[in-house]
Amino acid sequence: MIDSTQTMNDAQLRLKALFALKKELGMADTLRFLALVHHNSTDYVEISHQIYAEQQLDEIFTRAKQNWQG
Repeated sequence: MIDSTQTMNDAQLRLKALFALKKELGMADTLRFLALVHHNSTDYVEISHQIYAEQQLDEIFTRAKQNWQG
């Protein structure tokens, strides 16, 4: 597996995401999810609103600073 402290290239990110999906959802639902994403346009702004709806802006910035690798 890939060390999370290193910057990943696109292929590594894709692989890590697939492993995470498979672990969380199982193979059948992972494939189902990928089919849904592939066939439907995705509104990433709406997804972001849902993800961050219950969080304060300072919490988001604090986490971003902790995870920044610049």
